[in-house]
Amino acid sequence: MPNLKDLKNRIESVKNTRKITKAMQMVAAAKLRRAQDAAEASRPYSERFNAVLASLAASVGNSENAPVLLRGTGKKEVHLLIVMTAERGLCGGFNSNIAKLSRSHAVRLKKDGKQVKIITVGKKGRDALKRDLGEYFVEHVDLSEFKSIKYINAQAIAKELLARFDNNEYDVATIFYSKFVNVVSQIPTAQQIIPAIFEDNSLASDSAVYDYEPDEETILADLLPRGVATQIFAALLENGASEQGARMSAMDNATRNAGDMIDKLTIEFNRSRQAVITNELIEIISGAEAL
Repeated sequence: MPNLKDLKNRIESVKNTRKITKAMQMVAAAKLRRAQDAAEASRPYSERFNAVLASLAASVGNSENAPVLLRGTGKKEVHLLIVMTAERGLCGGFNSNIAKLSRSHAVRLKKDGKQVKIITVGKKGRDALKRDLGEYFVEHVDLSEFKSIKYINAQAIAKELLARFDNNEYDVATIFYSKFVNVVSQIPTAQQIIPAIFEDNSLASDSAVYDYEPDEETILADLLPRGVATQIFAALLENGASEQGARMSAMDNATRNAGDMIDKLTIEFNRSRQAVITNELIEIISGAEAL
């Protein structure tokens, strides 16, 4: 049984830890509000933009004149995985869940005989994948110096992806991120961005008829690169909100656990002190009787 001094030191240590986790929870809550507002504000534009592209893509179909970003290279041999995680930890399973999804995707591709290349965005994803998939890394994007994610950050990543695609370095590009639902729920998501895939084809099914000038192929050739940047930016914003939500939840759990540990240690401290007092009384009484 630890002595009273050790128990008292442990209680003080846990109390200090609880102060830190509580402060981190409050900071994450403040950041979450801004990050959530940014992610939710981007969704209408992103969804509408994708709907317009879906309408254009439906009208072009499998035409040979369709942009290569839409119809692809005709092969699916080399896959580029863009794994987006946080620069910092202490956010529960946020980083590990994204890394787990990307790792399973890479393993499945390797079993199918495909070639895999990986670009990591965020330090934690790189650290999580380095041991198993480090040989497939081709680049790392460091966003630690940016206090908030801007569209220019997404443009820089998109520019690199498009340059590699133009150089025939890969055939398919997929981004991995966490979609924000609420504070306790973030969904790890894999989304193919090259060649473009559009799930929302609502505009294409409208009864209205749209005339495009210039032709659809020309418009798509201009909009698809912007679409890549838009999807990356939306993913980064979703990641930002998910990270703060996960950190807030993790720090709340840590604070609660620290409180429970303090209660248990306090009970143990009181019992140990009572035992010491009892032993001292027994020694005094035994000494008095011996006299």
